[in-house]
Amino acid sequence: MFDEIVATRSGEELDVDRLSDYLQQRMPTPFDEVEVLQFSAGSSNLTYLVRLGSMEYVLRRPPFGNQVKTAHDMQREYRVLSRLAHVFPPAPEPILFCDDESVIGSDFYLMERRNGLVIRGRIAPPHAGNDSAAEIETSQEYRVKVCEAFINNLARLHSVDYDAAGLGDLGKPEGYCRRQVEGWTKRYIAARTHEHAELESVIKWLNEHIPAETGASLIHNDYKFDNIILDPNDLTRIIAILDWEMVTIGDPLMDLGTTLGYWMSPDAGEELLSMPFNPRVLMENISRRELVEMYAKASGRELPDMLFYYAFGTFKIAVIGQQIYARYVKGYTKDERFARFDRFVAALGRIADKAITTKTI
Repeated sequence: MFDEIVATRSGEELDVDRLSDYLQQRMPTPFDEVEVLQFSAGSSNLTYLVRLGSMEYVLRRPPFGNQVKTAHDMQREYRVLSRLAHVFPPAPEPILFCDDESVIGSDFYLMERRNGLVIRGRIAPPHAGNDSAAEIETSQEYRVKVCEAFINNLARLHSVDYDAAGLGDLGKPEGYCRRQVEGWTKRYIAARTHEHAELESVIKWLNEHIPAETGASLIHNDYKFDNIILDPNDLTRIIAILDWEMVTIGDPLMDLGTTLGYWMSPDAGEELLSMPFNPRVLMENISRRELVEMYAKASGRELPDMLFYYAFGTFKIAVIGQQIYARYVKGYTKDERFARFDRFVAALGRIADKAITTKTI
């Protein structure tokens, strides 16, 4: 589907008049009218479409009720994209950053808008005469090519010279794996609303099996099809990568592990396969093992056993889901998409626990 644009959700409105006044003083091209809509997808930072006359931009701000500022640091995300966009074409270029919370109630940044197709669930041809979206439904060869492009792009990100890009101070590679396991464990405990026995078991196993780092690279940390914009006429061409809020320097296999964690196999069950952000048409036909093989080929690396990285990625996604669900329970968001995220968290715990028990990804 093309990213659906809707009226701003109740409780997530922006002060359009104050935003307009602020942008009038800072945008290079004058405008008469301002319209603010919202992208319906996404479950962490809030993303809006801002129309300034005939021009369209994307505005990103933290979620309402955010209690973890380091996880929603708009200035950091803006700084990364300002430098990365010049050396990695799929990174959108930011336009401006605002730290004056009186404008819309939080800091935010504005960036260019890139149009294209986001694969979610099963897709239909976006418009007459375009066969690419139809082909992905019928051709296994084409599905493989789309997944190869997806994985090759991740490997290209991991090959970026982060020092040359001015991002060498973005993270600390040494001890990265341990900090991630311990940090996400603390985040889970802080956001816990229910007892999830399988997830607790996974936490224990992860803390007892932390590996040494296998290398250091620029990593996205939330790389999935839901964050990829594709050319609707050629689904093997990536127009943009979105949601850079967790980008850092760390072990690239931890990044790949998160991607694997999002990749549901057919035995995950109908509910998980049908989650709105899942590219079901691909997940039902391409395995996680095949994604690993694609990455090994693209990166030129001989990979170790990926069980730890897959289990960690699945656990991390569960924690993200738990943080979102905790915001819903506390009333910081009224978005009904999140009302059943506790089931999502529990299911991910079962999946990770099963992988560890069976020693398979």
